[in-house]
Amino acid sequence: MSQPGEAAGKPREVTEAFIDGKPVGAKDTYDNIDPSTGRSLGQVSRAGWEQVDRAVAAARAAHRTWRTTAPEQRAELLCRLADLIADQADALARLDSEDTGKPLSQALNDARVCARYFRFYGHAIDSYYGLSVPLRPDLHVYTRREPYGVTGHILAWNYPLQLFARQVAPAVATGNCAVVKPADETPRSAVAVARLALRAGLPPGVVNVVTGLGSEAGAALAAHPGVDHVGFVGSTRVGSLVAAAGAGRVAPVTLELGGKSAHLVFADADVEKAARVAANAILQNAGQTCSAGSRVLVHESVHAELVERVVGHFANVSIGRGLDDPDLGPLVSRKQQDRVRGFVESADSGEILFGGTVAEPGGITEGAYFTPTLIDGVDPASPIAQEEVFGPVLTTMRFATEEEAVALANGTDYALLGAVWTGDLSRAHRVAAEVEAGQVYVNTYGAGGGVELPFGGFRKSGYGREKGVEALDAYTATKTVVVQL
Repeated sequence: MSQPGEAAGKPREVTEAFIDGKPVGAKDTYDNIDPSTGRSLGQVSRAGWEQVDRAVAAARAAHRTWRTTAPEQRAELLCRLADLIADQADALARLDSEDTGKPLSQALNDARVCARYFRFYGHAIDSYYGLSVPLRPDLHVYTRREPYGVTGHILAWNYPLQLFARQVAPAVATGNCAVVKPADETPRSAVAVARLALRAGLPPGVVNVVTGLGSEAGAALAAHPGVDHVGFVGSTRVGSLVAAAGAGRVAPVTLELGGKSAHLVFADADVEKAARVAANAILQNAGQTCSAGSRVLVHESVHAELVERVVGHFANVSIGRGLDDPDLGPLVSRKQQDRVRGFVESADSGEILFGGTVAEPGGITEGAYFTPTLIDGVDPASPIAQEEVFGPVLTTMRFATEEEAVALANGTDYALLGAVWTGDLSRAHRVAAEVEAGQVYVNTYGAGGGVELPFGGFRKSGYGREKGVEALDAYTATKTVVVQL
């Protein structure tokens, strides 16, 4: 795999799949493009069914021993891997900053969180047990939590390191063996962490990575008959295809899909804080976060103050290459830039108060930059208010009553996150219960939430939960044992 900091024009190694503890190439490759510059970072192996089948076979073979490895030993190995990731955080962050374009400090935080996932589940597995069921005196009844076997993980490009650890850590902690398909655009850090897993002492075959295109390697992994459970993070459209592939062989699937999350800002809210937090959330990772909070629903009495504060915040944002650590880096690709521009240019309601255009910081014409954008007063039924833009675009809508605010918040097909901004404690709990979302924040916001917090959505935001102790349940099945005494 190519290393950070190689000179321009110097031949770069191909990023290859990592299967059963060894690099595995493919006949074809494709360019890995740096969205900050539009230049190639090197080649990526374009794996297909053959490599996926090889990875699944390696995971199946490793599972025979790994599933019976004592939780204490698995815990020790996961914590050792966490240490190695923390030691290599700077190098891993550079890989993701180059691949995604995200500011370096955000990529470094992702690397640290990646280590935190492995440490969290390393500690959690030590205290993860079945239950004893006191049915009657002559029966001894208990449950066991058993791993599925081979778990497939098809990941999005927006948080490569975090998403890898978020799925792989609980899967291998509970005794599964993993096959990971990183996003087309962001393959390098997944391969790097798989190599670190081997260094940490995890047996070959426990963590495998297959690089390539989603329509090829990803589709092969989702459909493979040897995969017992699939976790997918990405678009609702592709998620439905992954779910259909799992349903065809009756395999469980966990889907974390899109979002159109809303901030509900009431008249008694701390408007300055709400505006600052909402602006920062949509700037994080250039708005390419399913839980970014792309809609601000604001009481008519404080509307003018809120939009003025958001505009002031956007006006001071620095834009540039991810490695230069600006406030706002590029989108992940020119394709994504075109998508965001298309949404903004076709918006048939609202007024653009700030931004709305492609950016060329420092004269970089081949990058995938877009200005932070605020569109005020959009029609709640319009595409830009209903569909996931996945860019630094914030829309606002006014409301007059609490009931209207809740109806607006619940008025999309998505139901991932929400935030309630109010000084009224009763309203905070009341509205939090009414907002349809997997996570609801009050007077704060966490785009993506914490390692410990169960995460997932309803409706077209997906189903199942990741993160926290609940993820251990997601990667195990319950077996009930009944013994006649």
